[in-house]
Amino acid sequence: MLHFDLGQWDLTELVKDHKSPQFTKKIHIIEDKAKRFGKNRVYLKQSILPKKFFGILKELEDLSEDVSVVGGYASLAYSVNTQSDEATTLLTRITKLGSEIENRTLFFDHWWKKQIDQKNAKRLMRQAGQLTEFLRHKRAVAKYALTEPEEKIINSMDVTGSMALVKLYDKITTGFQYVVKIDGKEKKYNREQLTQLIKNYKSKTREAAYRSLLEGYEKHRGVLGEIYQNLVLNWKNECLEIRKYISPISVRNIGNDVDDKTVDSLLSVCKNNTSVFQNYFKHKARMLGIKKLRRYDIYAPALTNIKQKTYTFDQAVKLVLKTLNDFSPQLSEHARKVFTKKHVDSSIRPGKRNGAFCSTIVPKISPYIFVNFNGKTNDVFTLAHELGHAIHSSSASDKSIFVQEASLPLAETASTFSEVLLYDEILNKVTDDEKRMILTEQADDLYSTIMRQAFFTTFEVSAHNKIGEGATIEEVSQEYSKNLKEQFSNSIDISENFGIEWTCIPHFYHTPFYCYAYSFGNLLALSFFQRYKEEGRSFVPIYLEVLSAGGSKKPEILLKEYGIDITSEEFWQNGFTYIKNQIDTLISS
Repeated sequence: MLHFDLGQWDLTELVKDHKSPQFTKKIHIIEDKAKRFGKNRVYLKQSILPKKFFGILKELEDLSEDVSVVGGYASLAYSVNTQSDEATTLLTRITKLGSEIENRTLFFDHWWKKQIDQKNAKRLMRQAGQLTEFLRHKRAVAKYALTEPEEKIINSMDVTGSMALVKLYDKITTGFQYVVKIDGKEKKYNREQLTQLIKNYKSKTREAAYRSLLEGYEKHRGVLGEIYQNLVLNWKNECLEIRKYISPISVRNIGNDVDDKTVDSLLSVCKNNTSVFQNYFKHKARMLGIKKLRRYDIYAPALTNIKQKTYTFDQAVKLVLKTLNDFSPQLSEHARKVFTKKHVDSSIRPGKRNGAFCSTIVPKISPYIFVNFNGKTNDVFTLAHELGHAIHSSSASDKSIFVQEASLPLAETASTFSEVLLYDEILNKVTDDEKRMILTEQADDLYSTIMRQAFFTTFEVSAHNKIGEGATIEEVSQEYSKNLKEQFSNSIDISENFGIEWTCIPHFYHTPFYCYAYSFGNLLALSFFQRYKEEGRSFVPIYLEVLSAGGSKKPEILLKEYGIDITSEEFWQNGFTYIKNQIDTLISS
């Protein structure tokens, strides 16, 4: 039977050796393909025949895959060793190449968005098959596109502008080491190790861990704050002032192919349900035998008399694979392939990025999974989450690279659904005390991935607006503190040092307004799970169909085919009904 060990991924399916003459030759081939693609400019006329049009699209698809392979390799190699000058230099080189290729092919994108008339665009889209939504969406965002020379300038400047700032943020923060004094002894930790300490049984350890984390970022608040200010101003200058988007968040919404109304409904329902988690935190304080939780305590294990279970990596993988197999052997096989291909990087090492992610490079290559596995229960759920992403991509591997990946909010659904299946699997096999502990952990997780992410998003909306009006770093921190108070009300005590916590959130820097995708995906996954419980095995093919669609359909349209209206507040409220029931079960147990 296959044994799963902690270790590093094998990137040779992408690039065998980036120092070799073969890699240099590969780069030259890509550049030559981009030059040849430029010859298609003469064919771009109103009367272009479908055969020629889709032939050009196929050329662009092949070139996009080539660029994605070398770009994916450089990005993955950097993520596991952010302190390496070699990895940093390679990433910069390949990012520049990607920008140059995008500029060489930009004329086709510009022609489709701006120059072909609506009648002929519709004529071609009638024969586009799985690429219909891809082409429709490009036409929909045409009003935000600039001239071809302007787009080229922005692409080139981003490499040494916003992308460089994000890389600088990563290089600074991944280099942090945190000194924590526990039981009179000082020890250094990295960010991942510190994350385990904030869930420690001892109150003083949790506080010491948080203080060390926040002090590290507070110490560098000037440079981290200035990086963020400049990223936000760049977003404002390009997207609002030049491209004329109506608001900072609408840029992400349109990029996600979801309507503003859908996101507004989601955030409104989250805001209206703060009492659900506030009541939970009050109950958790009683479980811990204290009057009120502090912000240091929200992830504290609630049942201190029960030893927290730990898992070997082999146990974790097999548990997740079994859970997936019980739902659908097809999904389990997609997940297993990621391991047999050695596409998982799981061990904790110096210089390795914090957190976890799944990276899909091209449809024909299995996705890559990045985790920092430490053996805790939450690490098992993180593994299930990232494998859910891999399953989603693999389910749509027959799609073009242009539509394989679902938009961000929908992409968080399969990952969360995998976690919910795992919770259900574990809850059926534990004692009452262990069940209470797991329900507590689930409530913590639901808070972290739904309510917290929604309030992250409302903070970003405020921060972008205020920085656009000239706000200082201190004023941004004050806005974050205000956001925390609105979120928690009087259910917990929040110390002043948490005002700087926003600088600890990489998504704010990497991908503005990403965070609501977690709220979206979690609540949608809860809806799917409830249907599964009600409908049984008949729901499985429906779920598989949603995953296999990838990004080939607009989320509102795809989900409406299965009776789900994500523009409705009532739909999102159903997710909170499930959460409230779980918390009520915990409180009454």
